[in-house]
Amino acid sequence: MFDVAIIGCGPVGALAANLLGREGLNVVVLEKELTHYPLPRAVHLDHEMMRLFQSAGVLERVLPDMVDTDGHLHVGASAQAIRYMGTVGMPRPFGWSNDWFFYQPELEEHLRAGFADMANVDFRIGAEFTALDQSDGPVRITYTQDGAQHQVAARWAIACDGSRSPVRKALGIKLDDLDFEEPWLVVDAEVDGPVRFPDIAGVPEQGDLQRLSVMMCDPKRPATIVPGRGNHRRWELMLLPDEDDAAMMAPDKVAELLAPYIGDVPHKIVRSATYRFHGLVAESWQEGNVFLAGDAAHQTPPFFGQGMCHGCRDVANLAWKMAAIIKDHASPEILCTYQPERDPHVRGVIGAAVNVGRYICELDPAKAATRDAEMIARAEAQKGKQETAHDLIPAISTGIIHRGSAGAGERFIQPVLTDGRKLDDLTGGGWRLFTLADATALPDGGAVSAWLAARSAEAVMIRPDHYVFGTGTAEELRKAYAAQMGLSLETAA
Repeated sequence: MFDVAIIGCGPVGALAANLLGREGLNVVVLEKELTHYPLPRAVHLDHEMMRLFQSAGVLERVLPDMVDTDGHLHVGASAQAIRYMGTVGMPRPFGWSNDWFFYQPELEEHLRAGFADMANVDFRIGAEFTALDQSDGPVRITYTQDGAQHQVAARWAIACDGSRSPVRKALGIKLDDLDFEEPWLVVDAEVDGPVRFPDIAGVPEQGDLQRLSVMMCDPKRPATIVPGRGNHRRWELMLLPDEDDAAMMAPDKVAELLAPYIGDVPHKIVRSATYRFHGLVAESWQEGNVFLAGDAAHQTPPFFGQGMCHGCRDVANLAWKMAAIIKDHASPEILCTYQPERDPHVRGVIGAAVNVGRYICELDPAKAATRDAEMIARAEAQKGKQETAHDLIPAISTGIIHRGSAGAGERFIQPVLTDGRKLDDLTGGGWRLFTLADATALPDGGAVSAWLAARSAEAVMIRPDHYVFGTGTAEELRKAYAAQMGLSLETAA
């Protein structure tokens, strides 16, 4: 019997396999397709995902095929910047740029290569899920492969099988509809030259439109233009009322829509497809020993580029808890904190994305003009303050944290050390405890010491997923950690 069965090996399932395999757990991965999906779907990740790639040991594989960019710019109907979310010219406390773009087929290939040589990870392609049963304890998964039916058993199963999730349907789990559905045309292209934009007033200092995700909030046709690695570019164009999906995907129509941005620049259309952008969250993310992750658990409108980020956070949350149960004999009950910790993150971002989607999708010129004026006034009032999509994610407020202590549930900083490495390269993963004495000895220019001083804390304990467990004295934190993990003090030490 395996420790964990992962159903679905897109980027989220592949990251889960790397994290769990690196912890030494016995893992089986079931993927119905014979090869990874050949076309781009997700394109954006943030700094927290880059840190998870560090944890998973795949950073050197993925980094050469990624490009960091300057954030997200919203442009109003009169070509005036109305909102900027980015970090141009600002500090990067987590060690990485805030916005990274990639080509999904390459990323999936790299993530699969990351666990390919792990003897404790069994990867089965062409394995299509058909049923599961956990009435006698273990999760017994039935799947078809090469025309035959097979079964595999695991202590836990993680369903990373996408928005249509056969596992979610087999469990009878319903989706909570957050009341957002808009039709958009998504076009990916290889463009051998710069994208054209109108003259935009108010672009942030040092901002380069070729390095920004630009959301044109134009009531004539809202659109998003997304940079990518190499010559890959993406357009997301809202379909207007009564426009037909098939007609809008026709090559001549796609060429017409892209003409203002491309002109005569040589290019090749990689794909065009229509989507309904949704805000949906599963009512339950856990059924017994089966957990939903990624799009199987939630679907996020793409306006902040957080869809895949959510899935990566999901499996990072599960992986360290499963490893603690298997390796450290922590209480299995810690897995009951999965949805309470993750659901508020997802709903926080979906709520913000839905609100932004509604103002981006405004088709009434008068209402768009009012919106623009309000957004410009808001931006002026916040001038000088950094705003990023990551700011939309609240701190963990329940679950495995030392509640009431300063900084509990925040993401912990990752300063760059004086030798050029990042903090996690020095300390490694797992649980970490920094006292003031430890912080003073770190070659990080005083960043950890300053973090502790700002919270009047003697020590800080960090979870394996890089969230702050809590602050206090070292002894207080050890006791709280032992109690919440179901460990004795001797074991916890």
